[in-house]
Amino acid sequence: MTVVRWNPVREMLAMQTALDRMFEDTRRGSFEGGSALALDVHEDEQSYTVETALPGVQPDNINVSLHDGILTITGEIPAQTRENSRTLMQERVYGKFSRSIRLPMAVDSGKVEASFDNGVLTLTLPKTEEAQPRQIPVRAGNGNKR
Repeated sequence: MTVVRWNPVREMLAMQTALDRMFEDTRRGSFEGGSALALDVHEDEQSYTVETALPGVQPDNINVSLHDGILTITGEIPAQTRENSRTLMQERVYGKFSRSIRLPMAVDSGKVEASFDNGVLTLTLPKTEEAQPRQIPVRAGNGNKR
């Protein structure tokens, strides 16, 4: 049996290496596994607005669907390949992506608008009339007649 002297610095370096590997694997697989599309979702009284950055994606490669209150955005960022070269570093993500979110209130699917400008997809999802806040007028008068 061999006794090895405990070295706390070596233990910390091993832990740092393991954490670096875990975060690198998570980042690298973010699109390849069909997930992790960053969204900004805003709400006002009349609608929801959803924005996401999709640089390098053609509008034809983006699919948006709305079914039973679930908004789904799917598509693919094509991998960039170069002939007669080797890749030394590749940090940009590519591959298929998909993201689904449940909207808290009903949306009028017939009035949904989608625009794609400078690599940013913007969806405007109007709420149904029933989901929008209503002002209820109060009438003056004597409601209790005896």
